[in-house]
Amino acid sequence: MVEKELRDLIQKIQTRGCEEQTTEVKSAHGGCPEKLYDTISAFANQNSGGTFVFGLDEKSGFSKVGVYDPQDLQKRVMEYCEQMTPVIRPVFTVYDEENMVFVSAEIPPVDVAERPCFKTAKGRLQGSYLRVGDADKPMTEYEVYSYEAFRKKYRDDIRAVEEASLSGLDVERLETYLIRKRNERPNLAGLPMQQQYELTGITRDGKITMTALLLFGMYPQALFPQLSILASCVPGREIGTLDAAGNRFLDTRRIEGTLPDMLEGALAFVRANMRTATRIDRETGERVDFPQYPMVAVREAVLNALVHRDYSLHTEGMPIQLVMYADRMEIVNPGGLYGRLTVDQLGQAQPDTRNPVLVTAMETLGKTENRYSGIPTIRYAMQECDLPAPRFEDTRGTFRVILYNGAEDLSSVRFEPQMNLAATDEKGLLAFCRTPRSRGEIVAFLAIASGQYALRRYLDPLVHAGAIRMTKPEAPRSRDQRYVTVE
Repeated sequence: MVEKELRDLIQKIQTRGCEEQTTEVKSAHGGCPEKLYDTISAFANQNSGGTFVFGLDEKSGFSKVGVYDPQDLQKRVMEYCEQMTPVIRPVFTVYDEENMVFVSAEIPPVDVAERPCFKTAKGRLQGSYLRVGDADKPMTEYEVYSYEAFRKKYRDDIRAVEEASLSGLDVERLETYLIRKRNERPNLAGLPMQQQYELTGITRDGKITMTALLLFGMYPQALFPQLSILASCVPGREIGTLDAAGNRFLDTRRIEGTLPDMLEGALAFVRANMRTATRIDRETGERVDFPQYPMVAVREAVLNALVHRDYSLHTEGMPIQLVMYADRMEIVNPGGLYGRLTVDQLGQAQPDTRNPVLVTAMETLGKTENRYSGIPTIRYAMQECDLPAPRFEDTRGTFRVILYNGAEDLSSVRFEPQMNLAATDEKGLLAFCRTPRSRGEIVAFLAIASGQYALRRYLDPLVHAGAIRMTKPEAPRSRDQRYVTVE
């Protein structure tokens, strides 16, 4: 920063009458301010860094008061910076005006691999801060961990799950996966099975990994109930808005199962609650239908949330959230962008991968391409449907994808509920239930070990969509309850 830039910055602060994300004002008229550590840490932990401006009095409307001694001030600020881990090297600028001297100290950002920057004497957990607006907020334990996980390359996707065992995995799915891995890497076939498990991420030191549980577990939520998707459809543009009948939710569901199961379950939920716009082509007179959201964009957003979320101990109690509002859909997963990647670089730079084994396994299963094409695909799909560009928001704790449906532009368009039963009837329940069936008969037909999961995953969506009805709707849990296909 040169003197003119400092002068302009002072003028901007006085004009706006406030500090900002990257500026902190201190008087320093009667001496060096105390306790600069928090702000030094906060500035160093954000990608843009930050700047102290000394010589303005915030209490009197940011009036110019000048500093007590520019040389001593620089020395003392440097001493503060040397008590940080890692040590910070500020860049000073001195500017004088009308017998007053002003000093700025630019705090450079610390490389992500060295964050968090903290006051050495207080320790990493107690001395690390983030900048929020014009305030310095202590980092949460998870925010500190998220930096440490990148720095030390923790592998939470293959951490051992002590309670899991091979008997709790779907043998058929697991064998299909191993066959594909052997086809990709023929040398695997000659190795003992236990070694194949270790090399493909199924086990680690003989224990079942998180990846194996999430991809091949009979019911992963038995061990991790919150590793699921909470899906909701609300009537307004904010949660809490009521519809004409007084309902806060038009639909809500907990989507469970393996990652492929949850992906399909989330898409089925969106299809069931998405509306289809109808227009009449002026030239042909034919009806033209188009959905609120392109499903290819929804699929990529949900898939990214599933494979790139944080699976550490700190977040295993946090589900992914999918909320459909009147004007948009939001998909939020625990764990912000990983490593050095920023929102501005999404789709343009090759990112660090938080869960490399999990992502590679999903590629082997044919669920993802693993070519960093998800974000460009979402953008292109929204553009092709003449919808607003998607928004991506990142914090150290969460990552949010927002898809807008252009509600303002389509206010005069007639919408109808969309029904896509083929997508939800993966197991042939519609044909099976042409004869009324009990829950026990349906579980036996589905041949899934966890009956509760089988009913939630395959029966409930069809009942909600109106494709299958209960014979006793007034008593949903009745022993005599039967389910029959609506012809």
